Amino acid sequence: MTVLDTRALNRATLARQLLLDHAGLPVRDAVAHLCGLQAQEPQEPFVGLWSRLRAFDPAALSDLLVRRGVVRTHLMRRTMHLLTAEDALAWRARHDAMLRQRVLGTYRRELDGVDLDELAAAGRALLADGEPRTMGELARALAHRWPGTPPRALGEMLVAALVPMVQLPPRGLWRTKAGARLVPLSSWLGREIDPPAAEGAEGGDPVGQALVRRYLAAFGPASVADLRAWCGLAGLPAAVAAVREELVAFRDERGRELLDLPGAPRPDPGTPAPVRFLPAFDNALLGYHDRGRIVDDAHRGLSVAGERVVLVDGRVGATWTVEAGAEAGSVTGAVTGAVTGSVTGSVTGAVALTVAVTPLRRLSPDERDDVAEQGRALAAFLSEGESRRVRITSPD
Repeated sequence: MTVLDTRALNRATLARQLLLDHAGLPVRDAVAHLCGLQAQEPQEPFVGLWSRLRAFDPAALSDLLVRRGVVRTHLMRRTMHLLTAEDALAWRARHDAMLRQRVLGTYRRELDGVDLDELAAAGRALLADGEPRTMGELARALAHRWPGTPPRALGEMLVAALVPMVQLPPRGLWRTKAGARLVPLSSWLGREIDPPAAEGAEGGDPVGQALVRRYLAAFGPASVADLRAWCGLAGLPAAVAAVREELVAFRDERGRELLDLPGAPRPDPGTPAPVRFLPAFDNALLGYHDRGRIVDDAHRGLSVAGERVVLVDGRVGATWTVEAGAEAGSVTGAVTGAVTGSVTGSVTGAVALTVAVTPLRRLSPDERDDVAEQGRALAAFLSEGESRRVRITSPD
């Protein structure tokens, strides 16, 4: 069995994640290919797509959200994802049990004695009027039914697990700050979610099998543990077994089996990798159990801490944030804060926005020049052409 070293896996990952070359895909096709983008911070998917697509126009993604071509909903790992409408409808039922268990993992004691089916029914009845509500409003409206249960626990279980929900625009639109108002996924899209496959149905689990193929197309070669880490689903071994004859197998340097689609790109390990700026919680990092293909063990924690990272020669080589101030005119909500650095609101004057880069290792002069060039391009994107400022600090 062919052994793929870390650099070979790195270049394959970059190719699948559209990070080796800017892709000419339409925005909706890119979101579908990537199996969605993690989107806890509403503005982060814009940076993720800017780093991946040729001539990305953020208005195209905002338009898709408004026109209901993509949605913001809880799915993989119980985290907020930006997904195509079709994938959200097709995949949601397959994640139901996992979502319940993940919420119970946090609120099991608080939800003790709460009949979850009764809670779901009460939530659906409340939402039947079609009125968007926040999670807090939903929880407070139901709290009298379970007076001993913290409203937060009721709200989390209802919104993240029991009733498939979407966060409505203007939340998630480009340079817009808005709270999370929710309606059921089915009412927003005008179609019920696809039902789960009947137990023991002929053909097995078609949704699980589709998830395996789609994951490998966007993340392979990868192990079964990587697949599980990406989606949070424990019950996919049968789906893997069902499609195994379609797949090719490799081993990594530690002897673990990696599966892949036979015709998927696996570039030469010597292929040059351009500098890429990734948003917080990017799935290029979080989509694996073993993240060693893209980040050193010493920096693995950055991926779950919400740090934005810079890929240098294909690996995490720096972190980045946004600093902003006004030189002239005024800035309305230009940056939500140095921690998130998400650009929102409207800019009515020249903005001294700076992309601040902190290397994790010493960069060569050429690497530093490449990081600076890409950082200037990112600053121009975030400020809509008002700034091209970048500052690179010295590594500790």
